[in-house]
Amino acid sequence: MPQFPWYNTIRFRVGLALFVLFAFQAGTVGFTLYEVDLRKHDYEILNLAGQLRVISHTMAHESRNYLKENEQTVFTGQHDSGFYTRNLQQSMTLYGKIITSFRNRRLDPEITGRDEPLTCSWDKQSRNQLDVSAAAWEDFRGGMQRALSANPSHPDIAAARYAEQRGDQLARSSDNLSRAFQLMMEGKLATIRLFNQIALFATALLTALIAVLLYRKVLRPLTLTLDGFSRVANGDLGYQVPLVVDNEIGRMTQAFNRLSERMRALFRLTDRINRGTNLHDALKFVCEEFSTFLPVEWVGVLLITPDRGRVALERLYSETPSNLQENDLFEFALGAPEAALDKGNALAIDDLEAFSRDKNPDFLSARLARDGKRSALFVPLTHGGGGEAVLVFASSQARAYTPEHVEFLSNLAAQLAHILEKTIVMEGLVVAAVEGLAKLAESRDPETGDHLVRMSLYSAILADELGKDEAHRGRITPAYVRDLFRFAPMHDIGKVGIRDGILLKPGRLDPEERTEMERHPVIGGQVLRRSEEQMKALGHSIFRTGIEIAEGHHEKFDGSGYPAGLKGDAIPLSARIIAVADVLDALTSKRPYKEAWPMAKALETIDNDSGKHFDPAVVAALHRALPRVMEIYESLKHV
Repeated sequence: MPQFPWYNTIRFRVGLALFVLFAFQAGTVGFTLYEVDLRKHDYEILNLAGQLRVISHTMAHESRNYLKENEQTVFTGQHDSGFYTRNLQQSMTLYGKIITSFRNRRLDPEITGRDEPLTCSWDKQSRNQLDVSAAAWEDFRGGMQRALSANPSHPDIAAARYAEQRGDQLARSSDNLSRAFQLMMEGKLATIRLFNQIALFATALLTALIAVLLYRKVLRPLTLTLDGFSRVANGDLGYQVPLVVDNEIGRMTQAFNRLSERMRALFRLTDRINRGTNLHDALKFVCEEFSTFLPVEWVGVLLITPDRGRVALERLYSETPSNLQENDLFEFALGAPEAALDKGNALAIDDLEAFSRDKNPDFLSARLARDGKRSALFVPLTHGGGGEAVLVFASSQARAYTPEHVEFLSNLAAQLAHILEKTIVMEGLVVAAVEGLAKLAESRDPETGDHLVRMSLYSAILADELGKDEAHRGRITPAYVRDLFRFAPMHDIGKVGIRDGILLKPGRLDPEERTEMERHPVIGGQVLRRSEEQMKALGHSIFRTGIEIAEGHHEKFDGSGYPAGLKGDAIPLSARIIAVADVLDALTSKRPYKEAWPMAKALETIDNDSGKHFDPAVVAALHRALPRVMEIYESLKHV
């Protein structure tokens, strides 16, 4: 047995454990003192909130008294308005300063009396009430100005009447704000108490762990390892034997733990992919499950063309923004994918930039290097029908993949090929199901066919453009755009439940017919929900996007749509996108009851309805993507 360094001795580790315990206690005390000091600021906040209450109540009370004392003498000129007017102006000025400071989260020395400004932070309830109170103040101040303007000859009476009428509302809002701040302060104190209780419990637990560690370090390492062997043999995959000593047994334990974790990851990956429905999710699962034992930030599937001239990026998943896109084509000959396939095993590239320096810039390795990746691992796969594919892992770390990683993935290549092939088959079934349902709607309405193609393409373009906005970048992924494109044709699937006499009527619908026609979103949602329930019974979720589109594509951004009258962000984003694409194609296409509109006129109509019928963000995306939209319009227009 080799001599172990000093830092592996029990004496050092016990001393380290005691130091950690002391540091934890010191940190707890320091945090508590810090939080208690911050609570001094809370008293300033509560004091100012109390001033708002006093000011608002006082304005209302003094205004009522002033009216009682002076309203009868206003026309005789025998009343003195100076004192009341000065008090009112001072109160409103102070109220405005306090409420503005609250909104800015900065309390200036002018209102606190301190030497330095105080920075505030609010919880959600306090922020919401502060917004309400600020709005009430703005409304009160604006109304006061209008009242004064309306009666310039007797501004004091006008101000008093307005304060009497609206002062109580401002006072209630001030009371609510003070109450919200009070609850926030109480919550912070409760958090300190809870933190100290948790710290006390953690200290006791840490002390117990130190005692247990001493026992296990000396007497039980071999027993624990043997127990771990037995548990994994009995099916407890992923069980990790505690690593309690740094010797041969400890090294054996480390190797065993890696094997156990990888077996669990592979079984879990298989289970997750079996429950997934598309290749994008499968690659996401691969990235998440494998990230515990190899560096991976980007994973993609390459398919080699039958002539072996090029490779296509069939699907990718990236944890960071990537300039590579699905369906990108790359040179195959003399590239890394060809080398991996010829080798028959996984191929690691330690330095992508150096590897690609003297090669065609259209190689995937060169594109990955320009995308910020520094190393990659190419795993050859063989899928059904004898086709060839390559699974690619990439990392921003240089020399990220060791020989152990290469051996591990080479051994798993067959299993990975099998489970990814099952996902591709399931994805094909989803596409077939969607196309079949879309054909069902098309068979009821001859005008629907080309419309489905155009509006599906419009929808995908709008979603892709909208995904460039910061607000939607994390949500609108290539998978989202792909789902939107696939399920867009199902937006009017509910029309299968509408009578032909209404659906195919050449003229405008009367009110009764219009009511029946407006049932089609509900009918479509019911159809797809039943389909979704059946798929969920099999462990899959497929039609969620289709349900959103079918039920929500006739909702309007201002809440005046149907069937549910949803408003703004309550309408699913997919339905908001479909609404614009659907109306755009309807306006620019010929119908039995109308001629096709020019694109300029259609855009003007959509602009006029932005914020009313349509989401302004989607309308803005339409204008940015107009060149791509026009390409579709010109090639498929129905005029």
